[in-house]
Amino acid sequence: MAKILVVDDEADLELLIKQKFRRKIRENTYKFVFAQNGVEALKKLQEHPDLDIVLSDINMPEMDGLTLLTKLPEANPIIKAVIVSAYGDMENIRTAMNRGAFDFICKPVNFEDLEVTMEKTMQHVNQLRETVRAIKENNILKMYVDETVLNFMIHKEFESSLLLNETIEATVTFIDLCGFTAITERVPANTVVSLLNNLFDLMVKEVIAQEGHIDKFLGDAVMAVFRGSYHLDRAIDAALAVRKAFESVPEIQAEGTMFKPQVSIGIGSGEMVSGNIGSASLRRLDYTVIGDAVNVAQRLQAVAQPGQIVIPSTIYEQVKESFRCQHIGEVKLKNKALPVVIYDVLE
Repeated sequence: MAKILVVDDEADLELLIKQKFRRKIRENTYKFVFAQNGVEALKKLQEHPDLDIVLSDINMPEMDGLTLLTKLPEANPIIKAVIVSAYGDMENIRTAMNRGAFDFICKPVNFEDLEVTMEKTMQHVNQLRETVRAIKENNILKMYVDETVLNFMIHKEFESSLLLNETIEATVTFIDLCGFTAITERVPANTVVSLLNNLFDLMVKEVIAQEGHIDKFLGDAVMAVFRGSYHLDRAIDAALAVRKAFESVPEIQAEGTMFKPQVSIGIGSGEMVSGNIGSASLRRLDYTVIGDAVNVAQRLQAVAQPGQIVIPSTIYEQVKESFRCQHIGEVKLKNKALPVVIYDVLE
């Protein structure tokens, strides 16, 4: 759905737009917000941080459209403005473009042309959002690029306006490297880090292959998130692939210590909150997910034995026709009033 702010002091424009786009409004393709001048528009931008497009007149009281254009980058860096005005002389067009307008439409409005322009502008906004999301969620970049560089690439204002907090349906997987803590007590630090990174690479490759992303590394464990179509199936496929990859890893000898890498995996799925979590005062914000499904995944991983992929009965009922699972029993999980029935995904 495209969310559009219309800024114009003509009283009948709101009614006209609602009439012309009534079908798209009814289908939730477009949602319009209205303001009568630039000052009111800035207030609407604060109230609706998820706005995509501004359609603005030039000649308005209190704050005109050209002045509004200079304020938009600070209010919402991703939003794109289209000037819709009777003042279609070249001077106004050039001024609007120099101040960041994406396009210019002359009145009287041709609504077919306006709709095409809105669709083109929306595509551009979506591309910008996807680019920033890809940067933020590209954890390979996080692994190899200094945090200072990332902060330079993704400005604070961009994080607040581009990476909107939202409720999503997704699947979270916690993958723990079993028994690795013991080896850290007997092996030099450089060897420990090298071993851990190599084993993490095995996990990461399988997660990425199923279009998941690594949310974070937690000691010797990985938290992965799967969104979009068939996110639960893809998460389980990734878990199976990770387990299979580790089954083929030979026993590792380091500093006279033998270690056979194994993983224990917990999976949770459902509604969760996605957003920037952390401390603004420390300038440490992490684009992550939180919620009951995330907590369940982590606690299931904690009860999983080496080689197990543990899911709750709610997930089992969804996937039992696609994956072969084995009943384990009931476990008591923190903050759960009743025991949870769990299964091990075999294949």
